[in-house]
Amino acid sequence: MIRARAFLRDVRGAMAAEFALVLPIMLLFLFGIMDVGYYAWAINQGEKATQMGARWAVATNLVPSGLANYSFASAGSVPQGTVVPISAFPGLTCTSTACTCKGQCAFGTARNGAAFDAIVGRMQDFKGNITPENVQIDYDWSGLGYSGDPNGPDVAPIVTVRLIDMEHRPLFGLLIGSVDLPEFAYSLTSEDGEGTISN
Repeated sequence: MIRARAFLRDVRGAMAAEFALVLPIMLLFLFGIMDVGYYAWAINQGEKATQMGARWAVATNLVPSGLANYSFASAGSVPQGTVVPISAFPGLTCTSTACTCKGQCAFGTARNGAAFDAIVGRMQDFKGNITPENVQIDYDWSGLGYSGDPNGPDVAPIVTVRLIDMEHRPLFGLLIGSVDLPEFAYSLTSEDGEGTISN
């Protein structure tokens, strides 16, 4: 009986037992904090890649090559020197495979693959796992530019670069697998629509 009481009052090793109980929870919090930071880093990379893709898209060659050389004054019956109306330029969406018109387009919707690949390549400088299928570029009416411009495209569209369908794999997320990243989008007004490099 005395031995049993002595055993029950013995506190040697209690700290080790408490540490063994707390350690898994502490490691879970530590790895969770690291994964949340890594997720935030992935979001930051996606945002920066989208911003730089938009900057590249407005300062270099247009992806819809049919728009680059189309004269709304001579071919589109829009009076010389006037703003191209939204009915004549409803906008385009370009993906890794084609450019499609958002309405009725009199100009061609041919896709400049080299220009698209250059934008994707610039975005990959900031987030390496971007593929061409993750990039979508919209060219929307802005009311800028004028019909018959001899120095470049007749329209200066609002260019929106989108980063879509991206996944993030956590460092320690063995139980959850991958996590979807939100869609990223960034818009700028087109500049000259010509060139092969941007800052």
